[in-house]
Amino acid sequence: MNKFNSDEIIALLQLCEIEGLGVNKVRNLVNSFTSPLAVLNADYVDLMEVEGINQTLAKRIVNENINKEFIQKCEYQICLLEKYQAHIITFWDDDYPYYLRKIYDPPVILFTKGEIKKDDENSIAVVGTRNPTHYGRKLTEKITSELVDYKITIISGLARGIDTIAHSTAIQKKGRTIAVLGCGLDVVYPAENKKLFNLIQDNGCIITEYLFGAKPDAINFPRRNRIISGLSLGSLIVETDTTGGAMLTAKYALDQNREVFAVPGNVDSKQSRGTNYLIQSGEAKLVTNAEDIVIEFGDRFIRKEKKQKEFDLSTLNIFESKIYSVINSEPMHIDLLAEKVQLTTSECLVHLLSLEFKGLIKSLPGKYFTKA
Repeated sequence: MNKFNSDEIIALLQLCEIEGLGVNKVRNLVNSFTSPLAVLNADYVDLMEVEGINQTLAKRIVNENINKEFIQKCEYQICLLEKYQAHIITFWDDDYPYYLRKIYDPPVILFTKGEIKKDDENSIAVVGTRNPTHYGRKLTEKITSELVDYKITIISGLARGIDTIAHSTAIQKKGRTIAVLGCGLDVVYPAENKKLFNLIQDNGCIITEYLFGAKPDAINFPRRNRIISGLSLGSLIVETDTTGGAMLTAKYALDQNREVFAVPGNVDSKQSRGTNYLIQSGEAKLVTNAEDIVIEFGDRFIRKEKKQKEFDLSTLNIFESKIYSVINSEPMHIDLLAEKVQLTTSECLVHLLSLEFKGLIKSLPGKYFTKA
C-alpha cells in the first residue's frame, strides 16, 4: 500500500524531474517536509535550509509548482498505470525492496509490473555479455538452474545474451525472476524479448525508475545496473569483456558492500577478459556452480528436495547407445559424429532425434550436439 496518495505521487514525480535534484536530495526534501506536496508548497527560504539545496535549486522547486505543462505530464503518468496494469512503489512504502533501500542512491520511485515478494530478498543477479559463447550459455543455464533449486530469485536486465538466458532458465525451472529496465514499462527492449517480458511479469516482476515513454538511451543503463546489484545479495558475472556493462554491475555491487562472483573463462576469449580480471584482482570469488555461491551465505539457502530422474540406458537400441557413448558435454558436429560411429549422416540424425526426445542430448545451432 502506498504511503502517498495520487496527488502526492504526482508531486514526487515533479520533484524527480527537476534538473539538479538527484534521488538523495529528493529524499532529504521529502523527509524534511514530510510529503512531496509540502516540498513544492514550501517557502523559498525554508527550502534552502535542507542539506544540499542552494538558491538555484530552491528557485526551480518553487517554479515547478506553477509549471502546468509538467503537472499534466506527471498526471498522465498516473493514468498510464491502469492502462499498463502497473504500479508505483515509493521509497517510503512498506513494500519497497529491502536491500535496494540500503544502497547509497536508491530510486525514490519504482514503476512495476508483476509482484515483488518478501522471498525475493533471497536473490542473486546474473549478468554478462550480449554475445555469449556456447560455454557462457551453458554455464548460465547450469548455475541459474541450480540457484532456482535453492529458491533464489534471479535478477537481471532483460538484455540480449546472458541476461535473456538467466531470465528464461529461471522461468523454465518454475522459479522467480526480476528484470530491471533502462526504459519505461511501455517499451520492450530489445523488441525480440516481448514474449519473455510478458512471462517475467507472470513469474516475478518488471522494474524501472524511468517514466512511461522513456526510451532505452545508453545513458540510462549504468543507472539501471545499480538497481540490479542493489536488489541482490550478490552479483554473478558469467562472461564479459573488461569494458562490458556487467563490469559496472560488479563495481556497483562492490560499492554497495555486496558479494561479487565470476565464472572463469578461456584466457584467449574476449568474453572472459572481464571475469578473469575480477577473479585475478580478488574483487570476485571464482565459481563453477551454485554451491560456490550459496556457501558464502551460511545456512540462508536450503536446496529444494527433488527426485532425480534416471533413465535406463539399457533400453537404448545399439545405434542410440553407440551415439550416446560418443557424445559428451562439448558440442560435436554431425559429420564428426557420423564418422566416429560409422553411420551415414541421415542415419545419425534419426537416432539423435530419438535421443533428444528421451531428454538425453541437446541439439545446437549448426548441427552440433551435446549431452543434456
